[in-house]
Amino acid sequence: MDLVVIGEGGHSKVIRELIRSKSDYKIVAILDDKYDELTVINGIYIGPISSAHLLLNQLNYLKFVIAIGNNEVRKLIVSKLGLSKESYISLIHDTAIISTSASIGDGTVIMAGTIVNADAVIGDHAIINSGAIVEHDNQLGDYVHVAPKATLTGSVIADEGAMIGAGATVIPGKKIGEWAVIGAGATVISDIPAYRSAVGTPARLIARAMFA
Repeated sequence: MDLVVIGEGGHSKVIRELIRSKSDYKIVAILDDKYDELTVINGIYIGPISSAHLLLNQLNYLKFVIAIGNNEVRKLIVSKLGLSKESYISLIHDTAIISTSASIGDGTVIMAGTIVNADAVIGDHAIINSGAIVEHDNQLGDYVHVAPKATLTGSVIADEGAMIGAGATVIPGKKIGEWAVIGAGATVISDIPAYRSAVGTPARLIARAMFA
């Protein structure tokens, strides 16, 4: 399968490594707005993100993945490109453990060493990062990012765009509102409102999470 990777930062490095570990996947293009025009370097198309539609006209059976860690930026790119849901591929590392009853959305990436347990639902363009645990009956919205080693215990809800920091823990049944930010290492023992930031153990609200 021919894949187009959007973004060429640090998160993209990990995703490209994941892709290269799979014999049936091939990176044919890397798009990032640091490039001004579409060119070919070492057999791979390199160019701005807006080149996606040109590539679709030139090549057949392309799939896309947005390899950018920032939740807001991923949503903005999806909106600007206007591609169909079927244009995006979900990537799952071979070492991830995924329940057969879990649901994974389009464009979502599941990194190495993760666990996604029974009846968990993960939306589109989410990131479950290295070693994270998404326990049973979790409901994660589109553009959620669960950072490395974070743990979402049973029946947690994380609405669209929520960011769960590295090593954070959310106890069972709690809700993280849309575009909220949970700091690294935090322990969430109560619901966190939308567009707020929380840090510490137990997690306390400190500021409004700002998004354009």
